[in-house]
Amino acid sequence: MRAETSRPCPREGHVTNTGWSLVVPLKPLVLAKSRLAAAADDALRPGLALAFAQDTVAAALACSAVRDVVVVTDDVLAAAELTALGARIEPDAPAAGLNAALAHGARSARAARAGAAIAVLNADLPALRPAELLRVLDAAAVFPRAFLADAAGIGTTLLSAAPHVELSPSFGGPSRARHSASGAAEIRLDGVDSVRQDVDTLEDLRAAVALGVGPRTTARSARFMADFDPAGGPA
Repeated sequence: MRAETSRPCPREGHVTNTGWSLVVPLKPLVLAKSRLAAAADDALRPGLALAFAQDTVAAALACSAVRDVVVVTDDVLAAAELTALGARIEPDAPAAGLNAALAHGARSARAARAGAAIAVLNADLPALRPAELLRVLDAAAVFPRAFLADAAGIGTTLLSAAPHVELSPSFGGPSRARHSASGAAEIRLDGVDSVRQDVDTLEDLRAAVALGVGPRTTARSARFMADFDPAGGPA
């Protein structure tokens, strides 16, 4: 299925071959993935959150359409690990919540690369495949703003803004409806499950593992997943 074709982007707003700057938000690891608390304790969740982010950033940087990745985080360990992969770290200077952090990251990306096309990408896409991300970004490129809904069809895993277009993020909860109401075009593509499968719950993690997660998530989650039977309880 192809992306929506209504409201094409004006000429000056088209994404060019200069590529995309991705902005990836990441909470301090001790606060991340709180909805996994019923399955993963405080000692395990930070490592899982870091592994998700590492596999997400590594796959994003391997995408041919991606020029750079800016991770907005105040976590020292995550900053070091993601810098080692090739990401640039931007502290969460606004400290005013997720959407303020994303807008700040977008401004930082454009300060470093004037007129950059921006896409926000969730940090918890451990099954992300570069080729699928490329398809999504190619579909987004013809719109001033566009978004991809998550696997549940409620949230958003990617929001894009063409050069010189404000990002205007509205992540959190039912963000699919808010992004649509804000005028962003919804990207409707088949075969991009890895870009939609974020991980908030144990069921989400199972779904991501079924798609095929990256090496860091594989290593971190193997023993954890073995402790739970297919019905969702401890083995």
